[in-house]
Amino acid sequence: MSEEELYRARLSKLQALQTKGVDAWPVRFDRTHVAAELHDTYNDLEAGAESGANVRVAGRLMSSRTQGKVAFGDLVDASGKIQLFVAPEGVEAFDSFDSGDVIGASGEVIRTKRGELSVRTTDIVLLAKALRPLPDKWHGLQDVEVRFRQRYLDLIANPDARRIAELRIETLRTTRNFLDARGFNEVETPVLHPIPGGAAAEPFVTHFNAISNDMYLRVATELYLKRLIVGGLERVYEIGRTFRNEGLSYKYNPEFTMLEAYQAYADYGDMMELVQSLVQDVAQQTIGGTKTSFRGHDIDLGGRWPRVTMIDLVSKATGTKIDLDTPVTDLRETCARFDVEVQPWWGAGMLIGELHDKVAEKTIVEPTIVQDYPLDISPLARRHRDDPRLTERFEPIVCGMEIGNAFSELNDPIDQRVRFEAQMEAREHGDLEANPIDEPYIRALEYGMPPTGGLGVGIDRVVMVLAGVQSIREVILFPALRPETADEESDDPNGG
Repeated sequence: MSEEELYRARLSKLQALQTKGVDAWPVRFDRTHVAAELHDTYNDLEAGAESGANVRVAGRLMSSRTQGKVAFGDLVDASGKIQLFVAPEGVEAFDSFDSGDVIGASGEVIRTKRGELSVRTTDIVLLAKALRPLPDKWHGLQDVEVRFRQRYLDLIANPDARRIAELRIETLRTTRNFLDARGFNEVETPVLHPIPGGAAAEPFVTHFNAISNDMYLRVATELYLKRLIVGGLERVYEIGRTFRNEGLSYKYNPEFTMLEAYQAYADYGDMMELVQSLVQDVAQQTIGGTKTSFRGHDIDLGGRWPRVTMIDLVSKATGTKIDLDTPVTDLRETCARFDVEVQPWWGAGMLIGELHDKVAEKTIVEPTIVQDYPLDISPLARRHRDDPRLTERFEPIVCGMEIGNAFSELNDPIDQRVRFEAQMEAREHGDLEANPIDEPYIRALEYGMPPTGGLGVGIDRVVMVLAGVQSIREVILFPALRPETADEESDDPNGG
C-alpha cells in the first residue's frame, strides 16, 4: 500500500472508533511507571513468574504481532521499551491499534516463559491515533532531508538520533554544573542588538517597529557580558542561541548555540585551563571517558593539550618560515601557492590568518591550543605582553575544526576605539564581517573593566566531537535547511 492508501486506511479505523464513542485523543493518562523503572525493579523476576504488581504504562506502540490466541506489542517511552502481553480476550481490541499509536496499558508485571519482561494487560486505551505510518522498522529513516525536516520521525525511528539528542542535553547540563561549581553565574543578555559586534560575522537584520529602527540578531554575547564584568559581576556565563548570516557546511549553521564565559582578574592562560577542563569533564559525564572517534581519527581529549603559536603552525604547514616581518609580497606568493584567495588591502597579519584558516588548521588532529594571533584579526583581544603586534588569543582545535575562541580581553578603551576604527576601514573595503564602532561599549570600558579572561565555546561542535558525527546538522535538532522545491512531492496525502 502507498502512504496515501495507508493514511486513508487509518482514517477509516479512526472513524470506526469514533462511531463506537472512542476518544482518539483523551486529555490525560495516569501512568505509574516508565519502562526503565520496570526493568530495574523486576530484573530478578524469573522466566514464567508473576510479580503480583499492577502498573500503568504509556508510550508509542512500535510493533505488534499475534502468536496463536495471544498478542504481543512493543511499547516505547522516553526511558526504553517494555513488552505488552495481550491475553485472548483482549486481542480483538488490540488489533484495532496501529504501529505508531500512543497507548496506555494497565496490567500485571510478569516475565514470559521466553524470559521477556512484560505487562500482561487487563486494559489498553488509545491516547493519540497515528494517522501516518512510521518508517520501516528494519531500515529506519534513511533519507537525510526527511530526517532533518521531520526530526520527530528521526527520533522515533533512529536510535542514534536519540543518542545524539540525549548526549547534547547532558552536555548542556554538565557545562552548567561545571561552571556553577567554579563560581560562575549564568546570566541572559539581549538577542536583539542595535549594533552588531563581538565576532567577525555578517548579521541578520530585522526591524523594531515600536522605535522604527533596524536591529540585528546577535552574532555574539561578548560585548554585553563584558559590561557585566564592568558592573562588578566577576564571573559570568551565558549559553545562548547566536546567529550569523553565513553559509551552510559541515560545521556551519546560521543559528547555533554558544557558551561564553568571562572571569575577572584572569587571562588567556586561565582560559586555556578552563576550556580544557570543561571539555574533559563533559566528555567524562557524557561518553564515560575522554576517547572518541571523529572525522576518521581516534582522538583523546584527555591530558594537557599541546600549545603552538599560529605563526609556528603556519610555517610548519606551508614549509616556509613565516613571521610578521615576512614581506607582504612573499606572503602573497605563499597564499597563491596554496590557492588561498586574498584581498589586495590585506597586511601581514590577515594574510597569515588566512593561511592558518585555509592551510594550517586542517593539519591538526589531536586537541591543540593554537595561540598568539596577529593584532589585525583580533579586534577585541588584548595586545600580547611580549609582542604588541600579536594578541593574547587562542583557539582550541580538534581534527581541523575550531571548537572555541578565547583571549585576554582588551580593556583599554583608547586602544579599543583604535581597533574599531581599523575595523571600519575594513568595512569600507567591503568586509561585511568587520565590527562597527560600538560607542556604548567603549563608554562602559571607560568606567574601568578589570583584567579579564574570556572564552567562547561552540556547543554544537563539542557535541559533534563527542558524538563522532560529521555534520553539525546531526547535533542540532532543527537545523537550517534550504527551501523545498516546488516540484517535490507534497507532504500532505490529500495533495495540499
